[in-house]
Amino acid sequence: MTASARRELAEFLRSRRRQVDPRAVGLPSGGSRRTPGLRREEVAMLSGVGHTWYTWLEQARDIRPSRQVVDALARTLRMSPAEHEYVLRLAGHGSAVPATAADAMPAHVQRLVDALGPSPAYVITSSWAIVGWNRAYERLYPGVARVPPSGRNLLELVFTDPAVRDLLGDWTTDSRRFLTQFRAEVGPRLADPEVVDLVARLEAASPDFASGWASHDVDRFSSGERRFEHPRVGTLLLEHHQLTPADAPGLQLVVYTAAEGSDAAGKLARLGG
Repeated sequence: MTASARRELAEFLRSRRRQVDPRAVGLPSGGSRRTPGLRREEVAMLSGVGHTWYTWLEQARDIRPSRQVVDALARTLRMSPAEHEYVLRLAGHGSAVPATAADAMPAHVQRLVDALGPSPAYVITSSWAIVGWNRAYERLYPGVARVPPSGRNLLELVFTDPAVRDLLGDWTTDSRRFLTQFRAEVGPRLADPEVVDLVARLEAASPDFASGWASHDVDRFSSGERRFEHPRVGTLLLEHHQLTPADAPGLQLVVYTAAEGSDAAGKLARLGG
């Protein structure tokens, strides 16, 4: 485990510990408790580890918990599947996505994106830099081509570009979803200069980002319906998909298709007319 991964694991465990209702794990609440959640000694007892050892873990000491211990902590702290996966990766028990340089967009992946025709699609690196898109995506979000490459990061655009705020059907919910998914992906790489610089810029630029980042919340991606409000064609209901090319595992291909039963296909065709 790197020092940054140890620090993130320690902070994440503390944040989850404070959110657990003692009654949910069979312990009394109230009384002498001055802070919400579980005490460290209670987490240690319920997880079958030593109090001192668990304290060291929350202090980011140079120790590596086993897979079994991480699983036990996830059960005690009532973690969601996404949170459980996150702490496994932080502790070195999950596969880390390799970082991909911003100029590493393979030509064959761009050809694939272009072949998707009316379905808006774009490609991001493991740090969410947007490195490719098709004409349908540029019609959905024209600003992508005007943003300088240095600022062409999906998370940064969500929190700083007014056009993206207007485009997203429910910006408050959608932006939070993007943030929690981003953190889940980059958690083991929080010390990477690219990630450090991005987070610092967003904390300075967006109070919404700063408060969301401080929560340490994480979530995994799930395909589903997304709503957009486009200035030309109005409401678009699109289904959101995410794929990883087998020969470019550091890239993610994001595709939007017309939601079943909606009029989005016709509206996408109008945008291309």
